Amino acid sequence: MRRGIAASALVASLALTATACGGSDSGDSADGPVTLTWWDTSNATNEAPTYKALVKEFEAANKGIKVKYVNVPFDQAQNKFDTAAGSKGAPDILRSEVGWTPAFAKKGYFLPLDGTEALADQAKFKSNLIEQAKYEGKTYGVPFTTDTLALVYNKELFQKAGVDAPTTWDELKKAAATIKTKTGVDGYWGSTQSYYAQSFLYGEGTDTVDVAAKKITIDTPEAKKAYGTWLDLFDGKGLHKADTTADAYAHIQDAFVNGKVAAIIQGPWEITNFYKGSAFKDKNNLGIATVPAGSSGKAGAPTGGHNLSVYAGSDEAHQQAALKFVNFMTSAHAQETIALKNATLPTRDDAYTAKVKADPGIAGYQGVLSAAQPRPALPEYSSFFGQLDTELLAVAGGKKSLDEGLSSAETNIAKLVPDYSK
Repeated sequence: MRRGIAASALVASLALTATACGGSDSGDSADGPVTLTWWDTSNATNEAPTYKALVKEFEAANKGIKVKYVNVPFDQAQNKFDTAAGSKGAPDILRSEVGWTPAFAKKGYFLPLDGTEALADQAKFKSNLIEQAKYEGKTYGVPFTTDTLALVYNKELFQKAGVDAPTTWDELKKAAATIKTKTGVDGYWGSTQSYYAQSFLYGEGTDTVDVAAKKITIDTPEAKKAYGTWLDLFDGKGLHKADTTADAYAHIQDAFVNGKVAAIIQGPWEITNFYKGSAFKDKNNLGIATVPAGSSGKAGAPTGGHNLSVYAGSDEAHQQAALKFVNFMTSAHAQETIALKNATLPTRDDAYTAKVKADPGIAGYQGVLSAAQPRPALPEYSSFFGQLDTELLAVAGGKKSLDEGLSSAETNIAKLVPDYSK
């Protein structure tokens, strides 16, 4: 779950490693090219080679600009950038998880991009992704990768059971029982992690907080109903019990790709791994549907992904070069290339070319993006997931009642946003 979820268990402090940073020590000579530093937080093995190739392409087309590519582990990058920016030594460009963007914008670390070359194609991007890159009315990132959650299912098992993709959680529960009866395989296996449980909140028309009212809403009747539905899906015929082990994510994923469970909730970062499993040697066996709706009739899933942001502490020459680089890396050409090589979702509509949509996984996830909900532009919002993960794990494991878990989560979230009411 590498893209969509802000790191909730970052190490408390990290020493700043020796890297060339555009803000203070670019290594440029007076008459030489501008050398940018880009911190990329993608998977170093599976994704980074594509980005490195695009960097070379950019340099070939822009002789006056060099780019120093630095791959920083995702689970270290937030604290590392925070430390670097605070000492005026941050990279010129950061691949910023969407949850980090408002937090760094609030601190003044990111350059507003409205009206700049970086956002010259703003109208081409999906509007909810642009909205998610804003803080207090200004745009601080250009959407680079995006993702959301979907109900992914094994078409063959669903067909054997004679059931369609469910559109509500109630339908999912019934389908799971039928699949178990007809195939002997569990119909659904849910996650205990709060990011995956977020869709249940949206299904009841609520969230963890109401930013407009400055109110914490995690312990409201609507939230209790949402999490009650989430909890019920761990108990019943064809419903796999909650896995509260440290390896739960891997267990759920392995079971699905090898045909041992018919459906899970998952994001597009696993597309390539789906195809490696025995159940999806035929890629067309992968079904992708919008997450089921709750009692409100609404269906939605959190929007994840990353923006490219420019460091406000870099000098003007580096900022101008960085804006040009961001524009290139988020262009339709670059977005198509990344999608084809890395199987990630483009952030702009004109990058969903026929070649890109030939991958049934990407085409399927494109179809559910309209139900993706942007996170509130609240700097502390991503930190809520860590608080909820602890409590939901205890609830799913039977160590706390739902009321106890939500009450505790409310108390802990209140410490993060002390000006919010309960």
